Amino acid sequence: MKRNIFFVIYFLYQVTFGQTKLPDSYWQSNYWTAKWIAHPTAPAKSYGIYHFRKTVELPDKPGRFVVHVSADNRYRLFVNGNPVLLGPARSDLQNWYYETIDLAPFLKAGSNTLAALVWNMGEGIPYAQVTFQTGFILQGDTDAEKIVNTDKSWKVIQNTAYSPVKNDIAKLRTYIVAGDGDRVSGEQYPWGWEQPGYNDQAWAEAKPLWFVAKPRGMGTDGNWQLVPRTIPFMDDIPQRLTSVRRAENGRMRVDFLQGKESVTVPANTKAVFLLDQGYLTNAYPELTVSKGKGAVITLGYAEAMMNDNRQKGNRNDIDGRKLIGFEDQFIADGGSKHTFRPLWFRTYRYLQITVDAKDEPLVLDDLVGRFTAYPFEEKASFASSDTTLKNIWNVGWRTARLCAGETYYDCPYYEQLQYTGDTRIQAMLSLYIAGDDRLMRKAITDYDHSRFSDGLTQSRYPSADFQVIPTFSLFWVCMVHDYWMHRQDDAFIKNLLPGMAGVLAWHEDRLAKNYLNGPLEWWNFVDWSKWEAKGEVAGGVPAGAKAGGSGILTLQQAYTLLRAAEVFAHYGQNDKAAHYRALAAQMKKAVRETCWDATRGLLADTPEKKSFSQHANILAILTDAVPVAQQTALLQKVMTDQSLIQATFYFKFYLFQAIKKTGMGDQYLAQLKPWREMLSMGLTTFAENPEPTRSDCHAWSASPLYEFLSTVCGINPAEPGFRSVRIEPYLNNLQFAEGKMPHPAGDIAVRFEKTAAGGLKGTVSLPQGVTGTLRWKGKMIALKAGTQTVAVPIEKK
Repeated sequence: MKRNIFFVIYFLYQVTFGQTKLPDSYWQSNYWTAKWIAHPTAPAKSYGIYHFRKTVELPDKPGRFVVHVSADNRYRLFVNGNPVLLGPARSDLQNWYYETIDLAPFLKAGSNTLAALVWNMGEGIPYAQVTFQTGFILQGDTDAEKIVNTDKSWKVIQNTAYSPVKNDIAKLRTYIVAGDGDRVSGEQYPWGWEQPGYNDQAWAEAKPLWFVAKPRGMGTDGNWQLVPRTIPFMDDIPQRLTSVRRAENGRMRVDFLQGKESVTVPANTKAVFLLDQGYLTNAYPELTVSKGKGAVITLGYAEAMMNDNRQKGNRNDIDGRKLIGFEDQFIADGGSKHTFRPLWFRTYRYLQITVDAKDEPLVLDDLVGRFTAYPFEEKASFASSDTTLKNIWNVGWRTARLCAGETYYDCPYYEQLQYTGDTRIQAMLSLYIAGDDRLMRKAITDYDHSRFSDGLTQSRYPSADFQVIPTFSLFWVCMVHDYWMHRQDDAFIKNLLPGMAGVLAWHEDRLAKNYLNGPLEWWNFVDWSKWEAKGEVAGGVPAGAKAGGSGILTLQQAYTLLRAAEVFAHYGQNDKAAHYRALAAQMKKAVRETCWDATRGLLADTPEKKSFSQHANILAILTDAVPVAQQTALLQKVMTDQSLIQATFYFKFYLFQAIKKTGMGDQYLAQLKPWREMLSMGLTTFAENPEPTRSDCHAWSASPLYEFLSTVCGINPAEPGFRSVRIEPYLNNLQFAEGKMPHPAGDIAVRFEKTAAGGLKGTVSLPQGVTGTLRWKGKMIALKAGTQTVAVPIEKK
């Protein structure tokens, strides 16, 4: 008998630790041996929250125990009670991500429990979440780990404690598609379900789904086409609220927020506590309570408080204001230190706890947030003699952080959707501030995957709700050009050329005979400006989109064709590049001849010349639709003529590009007045639009960070792949400016001062292998790798 036990232990050891490691790509090209599993009787596509468990015996603590994990809609994986993984990264059914993790640090000799929380939000699903049906899969990497493969040996229970808190659109009076809130009944909750030793004997046997789990491109059926995750795991950082701004029928001190004391709400009392983070954040709130059986605890979240007219006003103000926003709810069961955590993160500056206590006092033990965002590192820096610019930098960086997770978000509170127009600007911030191109690559890939039969990309993706903005398809092409200029990644870009050509063909097919755009389908959004286009219910659309003849849309198409031509020529498709250049020239000529108003010295939005905007003239400068010699005077008029339809924060990004292109960069800092006004209004992130605005956090408004480095410090790629650099600073009235930004080969760092005579002096540091030029007021100096002192004198006339 003892001899048999020895051989069993030896066999288990060989199975668990003695196998050769598989190639990293093995599960990308072979059918999985694990099964997709689900609850045996619950509806496959309806709302439901499920717990899965399996306990295994290991003869020793492993040195390596790698598994691959995914689920639909989402999962949270625990090992021996420890949360270790959250996923999958959002995408679509043809590209369904799985995460890979080594569980060895969480395992021990003997009994080990793997547990997973899996949820399906049903009808209340966020628009950013694509789904097939409820399912969970965990695949051991080698024979050593196959003991944990999902199959019928796993157990499952549906957690009936959960029900959705529906977003009250009528109450919120806005477009909000980030998903429902969570209501949890503590009395029905299986507390400790993820812990070792929990009694799961009453749980059901998991049901293996009939289809084979497979990587992308294999098999005969659709469902989930598995691909490895391409981005890192999100940040998970504890953070605490900073102040108690209001307390009704209760007393709460800041010591509670710091985790130093509890708060008791007496029986049969309704207490309200308004808490202030001090700045906007994305976090999973974790509220721990004791006693108070039957008490209803509502957590409300808001970017800002509102008055009776639903105006936000100064974001620091709470007097005469109330919280109107997203909510979660927990019904206490009377237990000791039970923690409620919503399934998805919440966005808030203000968090309000409303306690409706019943026959027993409720104890609020603790409240902590777990900050979540894409793990961008702030590798860039900027400083200048104007110290007020530092606050714009800091608030801009917070804005960019909150608008980036598993995808870029247009806004974290209302939508969490990855729109191309927003993403192009966000991606540039990622490259310049963090030097991290992984989320940009994923976004470009997501849009390529979104293309449909017309040839266009969808306007936002991944998305469960189909939407098309043809102008955003053009900006996707421009995003590819941006990436090409900043990264050497030929294989990736070559794969995108057919999709780029398809987008451009759609627009070319809709040109009128006079080379202006003809009638266009879908939503041809340009900017949230005060357009007066008839028949456009969605807003943001200038005249000439639906009927044809828009100078703005025609010039945006030409703008894109010129960038596409550079990319296609680089990869040897010279005929296509020549065609794009010739077509762009014809379109620019058509706009100039039909839309130029000589009396006003401006380009009109359409040949009827009834509408004039900054947008048309900005694009005319960026495309050279007006002669270079006239561009400085035109741009000066664009910046000063208030009768023009004004660009909002989004399209000002293109205004700033025009400022830089025309050599008028010294006027950039004066354009920051709207950003300073947002700071004076107490915003801690930059808003979607000028007041009144829906969203207080929109990364397209964080563009000043890019401009501080690209315009003020003047750092830009001089050729594709950022192989060399062109540095042309614009200091205006700054005594000095200095900046550092990450480059694939190392950091680029500059410091410049203007001399009393109007010259330039300073230092430039370039990475090994990178050269470039410094330009200042028409003069040029060659730059080499390493640190160098530079001086550009100005000769007196």
